[in-house]
Amino acid sequence: MTTGMTIDRRELADFLRRSRERIRPQDAGLPAGPRRRTPGLRREEVAQLAGMSADYYIRLEQARGPQPSPQMLAALARALRLTVDERDHLHLLAGHRPPAGPAAGDHVAPGLLHLLDQLTGTPAQILNDLGDVLAQNAMARALLGGVCTVSEHGRNVVWRWFADPAARAAYPAEEHDHYSRLHVADLRAAFGRRGGDRAATRLVERLRGASEEFAELWARHEVAVRRHSRMRVLHPVIGPVDLDCQVLLAPEGDQRLVLHTPPPGTDTGERLALLGVVGTEQFAGAGEER
Repeated sequence: MTTGMTIDRRELADFLRRSRERIRPQDAGLPAGPRRRTPGLRREEVAQLAGMSADYYIRLEQARGPQPSPQMLAALARALRLTVDERDHLHLLAGHRPPAGPAAGDHVAPGLLHLLDQLTGTPAQILNDLGDVLAQNAMARALLGGVCTVSEHGRNVVWRWFADPAARAAYPAEEHDHYSRLHVADLRAAFGRRGGDRAATRLVERLRGASEEFAELWARHEVAVRRHSRMRVLHPVIGPVDLDCQVLLAPEGDQRLVLHTPPPGTDTGERLALLGVVGTEQFAGAGEER
């Protein structure tokens, strides 16, 4: 299968050799033996541990031979006792995308929550890749509304956007179509990364049943991970405000910290400062993250 990536045979050969030399035979369950001229494992031993021919492995270390398959790379990673980061590096050198790692799920790391609380003057939220709001600071609740305590899909910004007409009232009508496409394209990307797992499939099926607009957009198969954007919020207390949305991804990739910052040359900073003084007002129809 074509991945659009290219094998780097020279770097792959060097990484395999260096990794092999770092392993002591006894760590791999092999006898050390009295006469070893080089440190680490022998090439033949790596091939034996990985379940491949010695000739095939030797050609890899000589920067020649065919491109190894993901299954072969997984066997090599086990034989060489690679860490997750090293395994991913091995796949990239061989011209393959790394296998999906463990997801963070709904558990937000304490350090990330601490950082969220320190952003007292900047609205910030933590969402998972499906659009569930996992945590908000006080400014985000004041600006966008608090939805973290809502169960099931009620805290999901995509569900609220397509299934709750009131959710769109906080955003200019002329931008609704644009936001709809952003939501669906970002969810498409998450659905693909997750391999259509149970949570993603359940959300998509419910959305397709609840919204003809979502079903039509989903059928277009547009894909775009949301990293940054500009949005306008029609707030009942401070009026319309323009915001830059910067998305910072967690290492696992299924959680994101979203910061809402004032665009240069606007009065958004002053308006947010006023919102901080006013405190959390009930803001019906908000809670969506773009």
